[in-house]
Amino acid sequence: MSKKKRGEHMEEQQTAEMEKASENEALETVEAEVEAASDEEAAQEAAKEEIAEDTQKAEAAEALTAALAKQEEYLNLAQRVKADFENFRRRNQNVRKEAYDDGTRSFATTLLPVLDNLERAIAAAENSSDTALKEGVEMVYRQMCDAFTKRGITSIDRLGQPFDPNLHNAVMQKPADGQKSGTVVQVFQKGYKIGDRIIRHATVVVAE
Repeated sequence: MSKKKRGEHMEEQQTAEMEKASENEALETVEAEVEAASDEEAAQEAAKEEIAEDTQKAEAAEALTAALAKQEEYLNLAQRVKADFENFRRRNQNVRKEAYDDGTRSFATTLLPVLDNLERAIAAAENSSDTALKEGVEMVYRQMCDAFTKRGITSIDRLGQPFDPNLHNAVMQKPADGQKSGTVVQVFQKGYKIGDRIIRHATVVVAE
């Protein structure tokens, strides 16, 4: 083989080796790019998963906050309903009590003249020989008094006590030995009350 041919052959070998090296380098570059792209894609997927997880957490937290707010709202509503019911129950009780007391006062006012007449009959029968009549009137009087007591009605009979305009109706004054001025020295007619409410003031005479 001539020198010229050997030289051409060597050049061809060198060219082939350079082309192969270039191809290997290009292949490595492509592989590196593919690997980088794969890593980037994996990073993006991880980022997406993290974002989705954060979104789920935020939505769960928002839902929990809304649920707690609703719970507080329902609790406040229940408390208001309970308070309104308690107020209604108290008002209803007061109305019933007032209606009962009004009925009791009306009942007592109607029967007070009867009770007064029974007291007069007992006083008139003190010197009577008819003991059966006296005992019968006293029995009816006691029954009337028991009926008043069961209704919470009590008498106002404060003989010897200081005059009280809230309880008494003074019709006259007179001298009274041994009594301070303003003392009740005689009761013409008993008064009656239910609780603290006056049904009838006691009619009295007061010491000068």
